[in-house]
Amino acid sequence: MSITAMIIDDMPLAIASLRADLEAAHPEIEILDTAEGVLEGAKKIKKLKPQLLFLDIHMGDGDGFDLLEIITDEQLQVIFTTASSDHAIKAFQFQATDYLLKPVDPKLLAAAIAKVVKLKAEQPKEQKEKSDAGSIALNTQDEIRVVAIKDILRLEAMGNYTTFYTTEGKILITKTLKEFEKVLPGIFIRVHQSHLVNKAQIKAYIKTEGGYLKMKDGSDVPVSVRKKAYVMDVLKD
Repeated sequence: MSITAMIIDDMPLAIASLRADLEAAHPEIEILDTAEGVLEGAKKIKKLKPQLLFLDIHMGDGDGFDLLEIITDEQLQVIFTTASSDHAIKAFQFQATDYLLKPVDPKLLAAAIAKVVKLKAEQPKEQKEKSDAGSIALNTQDEIRVVAIKDILRLEAMGNYTTFYTTEGKILITKTLKEFEKVLPGIFIRVHQSHLVNKAQIKAYIKTEGGYLKMKDGSDVPVSVRKKAYVMDVLKD
């Protein structure tokens, strides 16, 4: 299985070293390009759409987590490569496939790539299951509600709780927004740390007052600064 990848690191020597290791021992990894910062990396990822990212944390114009806030492709696998172990917990909260310390151990690199290969082999089945899903069962305090996907307008996070806004009203669930983002199909997009919306229910993007979405039900949903370019790209498509 061939996997397309990018390396993002603000140290050219680190990029060259990792690239050499990959080319020497992992022909299954095709390096599409490299970048030395968050903004450059984000632009190239959107253009090239790699399947795997080797990502540093501390860079001149931000950190790897800033980049992941901008890039919302849930199929993108991420292997962090960094000099510090301080951010490992946060990395896995961002669904990182692995977290490798520099200088990268060849055996640990091989194990991380093996994880990616396994996950990529499983994704077609997961994607089919998502596309076939016409409804979702929501377990509330009093009942299990079966809701059609097309009837979900948007979701809003409140700590460990998520409120579903549907054509029939609101439903409060004791699960995080992140959990629902994983299982809902691709018509739902993350536009803010606390908001996931159904693309089909967006009426307009209002550029004033910081930027927000006007939904078809009349509600307004804020768009985070990091998501503005992504949201405008989605609406253009």
